[in-house]
Amino acid sequence: MFLNKIYCCYQQLQQRLLPLPLAGALVPLLLRLYLAPVLAQAGWQKYQHFADTVAWFGNPDWGLGLPWPELMAVAAIAAELGGALLLLFGLFTRLVCLPLIVTMLVAIVAVHAPYGWLAVADANSWLADGTLLYNERVLAAPEKLAAANAILQQHGDYQWLTSSGKLVILNNGIEFASTYLLMLLSLSQLGGGRYFSLDYWLSRYLQQRL
Repeated sequence: MFLNKIYCCYQQLQQRLLPLPLAGALVPLLLRLYLAPVLAQAGWQKYQHFADTVAWFGNPDWGLGLPWPELMAVAAIAAELGGALLLLFGLFTRLVCLPLIVTMLVAIVAVHAPYGWLAVADANSWLADGTLLYNERVLAAPEKLAAANAILQQHGDYQWLTSSGKLVILNNGIEFASTYLLMLLSLSQLGGGRYFSLDYWLSRYLQQRL
């Protein structure tokens, strides 16, 4: 009985804080607005450096070793730039999430997985050490970063170099790509959302016509 009262109070509080129609509008909107510039930036960089992208996709020694690298590069650029635009306006949201999910899975497996979870090498993180998450690159980062800072303090304008933020070592783990993947998986189920997506208004229009 006591647990039932607690659960009822929780449900009432949840509905007051974020009513379901509002949640159905805002949550997909925020996911789309977050992902759109991230994907656009990734696609634009690949487009600007197309030759380097093709070389990286195709080279088996220092790249991904993918077949048909030119085609793969064009497909990745189209998915990211086109996907960013469609997500921004909430058009064909569920459909456009599919190639982007594949893109993220390829990035996780082929690019980021060998480096563990962390995107930035932080040896103080509990994710930097453990049975499955052990990463020598991350654990060795503080010594290397201290050496780099010492060299820059002695031979460079250290105050200017760090005026935009402290220096870090990129680990390039799966952290960011996994986050984007989960967001895309969520959108593939939620769709573009109510009110703030073209999917919503197109669906309403077609329902009225039919």
